[in-house]
Amino acid sequence: MAITSANQLELLQTAEAVAREKMIDPALVVEAMEESLARAAKSRYGAEMDIRVRIDRKTGRAVFSRVRTVVEDDAVENYQAQLTVAQARQYLADPKVGDLITEEVPPVELGRIAAQSAKQVILQKVREAERDRQYEEFKNRAGTIINATVKREEYGNVIVDVGAGEAILRRNEKIGREAYRPGDRIRCYIKDVRREQRGPQIFLSRTAPEFMAELFKMEVPEIYEGIIEIKAVARDPGSRAKIAVISYDSSIDPVGACVGMRGSRVQAVVNELQGEKIDIIPWNEDIPTFLVNALQPAEVSKVVFDEDAERIEVVVPEEQLSLAIGRRGQNVRLASMLTGLNIDIMTEEEESKRRQAEFESRTKLFMDTLDLDEFFAQLLVSEGFTNLEEVAYVDQDELLVIDGVDESTAHELQARARDYLEAKNKAALDHARELGVEDSLVAFPGLTPQMIEALALDGVKTLEDFATCADWELAGGWTTVDGNRVKDDGVLEKFDVSLEEAQNLVMTARVMLGWVDPDELNKGDDAEDEEQED
Repeated sequence: MAITSANQLELLQTAEAVAREKMIDPALVVEAMEESLARAAKSRYGAEMDIRVRIDRKTGRAVFSRVRTVVEDDAVENYQAQLTVAQARQYLADPKVGDLITEEVPPVELGRIAAQSAKQVILQKVREAERDRQYEEFKNRAGTIINATVKREEYGNVIVDVGAGEAILRRNEKIGREAYRPGDRIRCYIKDVRREQRGPQIFLSRTAPEFMAELFKMEVPEIYEGIIEIKAVARDPGSRAKIAVISYDSSIDPVGACVGMRGSRVQAVVNELQGEKIDIIPWNEDIPTFLVNALQPAEVSKVVFDEDAERIEVVVPEEQLSLAIGRRGQNVRLASMLTGLNIDIMTEEEESKRRQAEFESRTKLFMDTLDLDEFFAQLLVSEGFTNLEEVAYVDQDELLVIDGVDESTAHELQARARDYLEAKNKAALDHARELGVEDSLVAFPGLTPQMIEALALDGVKTLEDFATCADWELAGGWTTVDGNRVKDDGVLEKFDVSLEEAQNLVMTARVMLGWVDPDELNKGDDAEDEEQED
């Protein structure tokens, strides 16, 4: 194959044909041809030469040029591609370092191997251009639904044709045991679009909660128009789902609008999701009310919400327990996913027994530590006091509302509670010091004497020891061993120290020791805040 006048126009015609077929810019194909011809020319003239090819976009004529760079006298490393300033004076009147000397050289004739190599370069460039075009086309379509045609299946993953390329529906993103044959039409959610060196760049899903939300948006005009908003979705793909909706128009029932006339709208979504049962729930800002809705069809007797721990206790009648939990815990699991809370479900009888046990335990605590009779201790518990700290440091007016408690009695109660706590703290610190705890750890803010004692019993005796602890070692956590979740007990777990609190304590210790630069730490926090805002 020689680049002659007879086939010069064929280069442009070939470029146009390839560009049309692959739907890419013809200039990219011409650039690929230039690179492939230059590579072939190097094999003819020598790999050390800098050979460049320029194809005229109008005539198709390929011009082969040898390029040499002007360098300092002592910097010449490649005599075929570089020359000194003195040598460059043969070509330029006033050469400077960095100037390029270009000479046209005779075109080369491509042999069979060189032609094959050139073809591979062109194909590689075309594939790269295809991937770039595919990425640019789909990068802004992430989070939408797409219709595709099944092409083939590889190891359980389904490769589909999306019109401008291929996408992949992974095995774990299919609903249940879905099976597809080549040519089947399939509707999927574009979960992610990213650049990769090879293989599909578009990743699809049929199990994502967002897929269900987008399906409802397509079936319910009020959602598309923004009158109704989907606030949360929880799915057990192929089995059951819960979706929480709210209406911003008081005249429109959000649940009724999503269900549609005779269930036509929700049924269309159910059919697409292989019969997945869908509970449509009215969203409510009041979390306990929302949870009662989320646990439908079970009836709830009482809800106790612990906002600090993000836990919620639900009390149901005995006959409603199995319905509230659902088959294999499905109902309560979906409700937990929908609300973002940990949910404990118990029967009315279980709750009554637990409350009675707590009442007796707290009564005994006040009797033993404050030297009170049973009746007075029960009065304190009935008024909501749960521990000695509350009695010792609460505003005295809250004690005066108890029948039979005057100022002197309230003062005596608080004095006894404080004396007991101080003695307990002193004993804990004395024990910790006996175990070898240093003052640097005792003086560290955020640790109580009981915490310091627990750390000492675990071998943590200095601020340096504490600073080397991991957050999960303090607060506890879970580890997966051989596929099973194993509980890791934390040294401070019994003091209700959360992972976040443990992390803050450890980082504070590292800053105090000079191990961590607080400015760098603040920069990281600011960057994280900016990402969350985006």
